[in-house]
Amino acid sequence: MPNVADHYTSGNLLARLNAALVDDGADPAHPTIETLAPYDQFHGRGMEATEEVAGMIKVAATDHLLDVGSGIGGPARYMAHRFGCRVTGIDLTKEFCEVARHLTRLMGMESKVLFEDGDALRMPFADASFEGAYSMNVSMNIADKPALYREIRRVLKPGGWLMLSELAKGPGAPLDYPTPWAATAASSFLATPEETRAGLEAAGFDIVEFRDASEDVKAWGARSKAIIDQGGKMPHRAIPLIHGDGAMVAMRNSSRGVGEGRIVPIEVLCRRERQAK
Repeated sequence: MPNVADHYTSGNLLARLNAALVDDGADPAHPTIETLAPYDQFHGRGMEATEEVAGMIKVAATDHLLDVGSGIGGPARYMAHRFGCRVTGIDLTKEFCEVARHLTRLMGMESKVLFEDGDALRMPFADASFEGAYSMNVSMNIADKPALYREIRRVLKPGGWLMLSELAKGPGAPLDYPTPWAATAASSFLATPEETRAGLEAAGFDIVEFRDASEDVKAWGARSKAIIDQGGKMPHRAIPLIHGDGAMVAMRNSSRGVGEGRIVPIEVLCRRERQAK
């Protein structure tokens, strides 16, 4: 199977991010949540989706959250800023973690936000370490989703919540590749919404909310297109930042998949409430 981390690694990510910030008129030495937002939210709908996820959860300043697949740290820094809580991110891609730590240091948030290089199926955290966990557009690269759900449950405290914002498999023909998460089908592992629900319940989670976000994604795409058609910059520029010249084809394939129902964006809120089956 292709190395998933290789798909996301360019070797000069920080330099390209700094150049993009300068082009936006921002100072790379003094990044803010606002100036980084077009680039550090590496998932569908970008900051809009992060804010929506944050609005679905209740977080106290004393809570410690886990970000599974934390990328270059945008959602983790946003959650820590919004709620005053601590956040630890874990990501398989070493370059992502290096850039995430660099940006977090520049923003003076090291006491609140940490990043670990690591595998979400074997996390280096003790049992019952976190009050809540979230993951945004990550599980598409993970074949063994039951193991992922069990591992997240292990590190959550009893009653802790898990929020997923993911892409699920819809009916119809296979997807066209590349996509933002996979160059070929060999490293793409979409589950259906029904399989996702069943997998979470089997791992010991109670479903609180399970929604199809397809119409939200389509509306966001239409708004983004209108901005571009009027001469503005693409609102969500994280995928071009990561994938460079191949980004536009990947984004078109993903957008077409959603439009044709072959991809189903879902948002799932669940809780660790009972023993796994």
